[in-house]
Amino acid sequence: MTLSHEPSLSHQAQDIDRVVLVDADDRPIGTMEKLDAHRHGFRHRAFSIFVCDEAGRFLLQQRALGKYHSGGLWTNTCCSHPRPNEPVEEAARRRIAEEMGFSCDLTHMFLADYNEPVSSGLIENEVVHVFGGRFDGVPQPDPNEVMAWTWRAPEVIEQEIQAHPENYTVWFGIYWHRFWQAFAQQR
Repeated sequence: MTLSHEPSLSHQAQDIDRVVLVDADDRPIGTMEKLDAHRHGFRHRAFSIFVCDEAGRFLLQQRALGKYHSGGLWTNTCCSHPRPNEPVEEAARRRIAEEMGFSCDLTHMFLADYNEPVSSGLIENEVVHVFGGRFDGVPQPDPNEVMAWTWRAPEVIEQEIQAHPENYTVWFGIYWHRFWQAFAQQR
């Protein structure tokens, strides 16, 4: 396990697999390899993106089976971690293009936090910047990241989460139940 308290001056490639460790107020306190942070449950910065279309449906993705955790589960449009020294907004724009194959304007909606076990014995302990966006095209996702995608109306999502919460990522359920009002305003 490698913990760094100083910003990395190494090549950007080495930063790709590092997350920014933060305190409860999202102040950076160091960096760590992404997998180590999830193995040991260290709090780190993340972001999640919820994209709607003109009809108010949410774009969901089914995570690829090869993901290091939560493979095969349905979740919000995109989620990831900013690299060390990368502004969260830039990371969100970069990652939605890499993962889902499109770009759109993003608006910071709220800050969330959770500390929950996920698959593979890992722990998600994250302070999350949640963004909303609008897109009406056809995504072109990276098959290494996304195995399927769909547009879902909120009432359908609610029914599915109630009937089969095991089909969704832990964080998606938390966001959906704790922050529904913010999502309703986005639509």
